[in-house]
Amino acid sequence: MLDECQGEFMSDSLLGVDIGGTKVAAGLVDLQGEILFKTRNPMNSRGSAEEGLSAVLMAINDALAFSPDANVVGIGLIAPGPLDPKRGLIINPPNNPCWRNYPLVQEVQKHYDSPVVLDNDANGAALAEAIWGAGRGYSNVFYATLGTGIGTGMVLDGKIFHGRTGAAAEGGHMTIDYRSRYVCGCGKPGCIEVLASGRAVARRAKEKAVTAPQAAALLLELADGKIDNITAELVGKAWKAGDPLATEILEETADMLAAWIGNIVDMIEPEVMVFGGGLTDLMKDWFAHIERAFPKWAINQRASEIPIVHAKYGHDAGVAGGAALCLSLPKAVSMSM
Repeated sequence: MLDECQGEFMSDSLLGVDIGGTKVAAGLVDLQGEILFKTRNPMNSRGSAEEGLSAVLMAINDALAFSPDANVVGIGLIAPGPLDPKRGLIINPPNNPCWRNYPLVQEVQKHYDSPVVLDNDANGAALAEAIWGAGRGYSNVFYATLGTGIGTGMVLDGKIFHGRTGAAAEGGHMTIDYRSRYVCGCGKPGCIEVLASGRAVARRAKEKAVTAPQAAALLLELADGKIDNITAELVGKAWKAGDPLATEILEETADMLAAWIGNIVDMIEPEVMVFGGGLTDLMKDWFAHIERAFPKWAINQRASEIPIVHAKYGHDAGVAGGAALCLSLPKAVSMSM
C-alpha cells in the first residue's frame, strides 16, 4: 500500500526500512531527514524465514520504484530485538518468530548494490532524533518510545551506544520495584515496561473496573460496558473529561516514569531526553509533572536542567531511524560534509 509523497525528490537519498510484527514500512529520506516517500506492506512474521525476507524486499522495491533513478547511498533496516547489529543478525525476536539467528543484512545485500545496515528500532529512532529531530544540537541523547512496551536508545557523543555485544540500552527492562507482583514478558518483576507502558495503563484500569466499578463508571461507558475493551487511549479520553480514576492512573504512571528517569539521569546524564511512541501522545501532557518529579529520584544536583521533549518523527520513527543508520556509511558521510 502506497502512503504518501512528501516534497520534491532529491537525487541522493537514504532508504529506511521499519520491520514490525505485522507490517514493513519503507521510505526514501533525504540527507536533511525529510521523508520523501513511504510505503507500507504486510509482514508474514510467522511464516518461513524466506517469506519474512520476501516481505522486506517487497517494501524496499516499492520504495525504490518511486524514483528508479535515485542514488540510494544506503539501506537501513530497523527491527525489534534481540539482534546483533555488528554481525547483521536477527537473533530471536518474539515479534518476528520467522527468524532465528538469521543473517538479514547478508540476505538483503544479495539483492542490492547499496550497502545495508541493521539496528534495533529504538536505537534507530534515537539516532534520527539526535541528527534531525528533537535532539538535534545535542551530543548525548536518551530516547524512549512509550507504547505497548517501552524501548530505549542512547546516542553518546553522536553515536549509538551498543555496549559490548550490541545488546545495550534495554532501559525498558530496568526494574524499579523488585517486589512487584507484575512480571514482564522479559521475565523480570517490576521493570518499567510492565508498570508504565500502554499495556500497563490499560491493565490497571481494568483491575479498577473489577474492584471498583462505580469509580470506573466513565471508563466502562467509553468501553461499551466491556472491561476487556478498556485501553490506554480510553483512559486518556476519560482523563481529559475530568475523570478522577483516570487522573489517578495517569498520575501514578507519570510518577513511576519519573522514578525511572531519575535512575537514567544518574547513570548516563544525557543532555536531553526525547520521548516518542503512541503513549507519549497522551503522556506529553504530563511532561511538566514528570520534570518536577524526576529530580527527586536523582542524586545529580543539576538533573532539573535536563529537558524532556516530544519526538519529531512519531509513527515514522522507524523509517527515519533506518535512514539515519545509513549516515555512518562512508559515501553518506562524504556527501553530508
